[in-house]
Amino acid sequence: MFIEKIEKIKEQISQDILKIKDNQALFELEKKYLGRKSEFVGFLKNLKNLAPEERKQIGELANKTKLEILNIINGKKADLSKTGSDMEKERIDVTIPGKKRSVGHLNPISIVRRDIEDIFTGMGFEIVDGPEIETEFYNFDALNMPADHPAREMQDTFWLKDKKGEENLAMRSQTSAVQAKYMEKHKPPLRIIVPGKCFRREATDTTHDHTFYQFEALVAGENINVGHLKQVAQDFFSQFFQKEIKVRLRPSYFPFTEPSFEFDITCTVCGGVGCRACKYNKWLELGGAGMVNQSVFEAVGYKRNQYTGFAWGFGLERLAMMKYKIDDVRLFHSGDLRFIRQF
Repeated sequence: MFIEKIEKIKEQISQDILKIKDNQALFELEKKYLGRKSEFVGFLKNLKNLAPEERKQIGELANKTKLEILNIINGKKADLSKTGSDMEKERIDVTIPGKKRSVGHLNPISIVRRDIEDIFTGMGFEIVDGPEIETEFYNFDALNMPADHPAREMQDTFWLKDKKGEENLAMRSQTSAVQAKYMEKHKPPLRIIVPGKCFRREATDTTHDHTFYQFEALVAGENINVGHLKQVAQDFFSQFFQKEIKVRLRPSYFPFTEPSFEFDITCTVCGGVGCRACKYNKWLELGGAGMVNQSVFEAVGYKRNQYTGFAWGFGLERLAMMKYKIDDVRLFHSGDLRFIRQF
């Protein structure tokens, strides 16, 4: 009779525990089975009325059952606690203001570089990249600037510590070094642009910095002339500034081009009428250009006078300053977020 009651209680709590959904219901269940007035506790109190042998047998079973009931209840408590914690984590309070995610900004140099690359790839040019540390040969010698050439003084750059038996290394002073490397491995016809960072020992001011970005263009093939240079440049700048731009070439000197030109475009502010931005000159000076010197072609393995070509080099900062009306070149590398967030 007592054994049947114990088994019935065990079976009953196993069924009842499955219906429990919250702590209050579990508390009522615990009180029902283990409370002072519960049937099971009353049953335990009556064990004293049994014969010694029977009391021992039934008592062991009853105590074992009590522990099982406690384990069932404690296990359910743990489950409810875990579920409540998970629900709390997943709970969304729609009244709380949302957290605004900050969005990064491209530096205007990056914006200008992407614009330039898009325009030139549309014109059939290939984009070429190269190392920022160059050998003396590619940075100077291959560009018709031997050790005693006075043009080197204009590009006196940052030299790395010499190692015995190795060629001198320097931070490149122009991206033209990449042109020389490219021509060693490729034969004309070719059309490339080379955007990248350069370094020169400059005194910094509003228009000069020791670190700057440059992009160079190179076209080489048969019967390439100055007319091609001017037309490609005019098409590019008109697309870049999204208005009609005219190009003016003035005679100049660069060791790696012959003939060489200073490169001007019509003022992007007044359109060539005359204003304070161009000092009423109608033109804005941009950089250098010219027909590739045959000595450069020979340095990379081409036969002299076999090919002709043109090249130019412009500063990305200069173009960005003109496009976005920026008055200090040092702002590009200042790391000032107030400047960056404007773009």
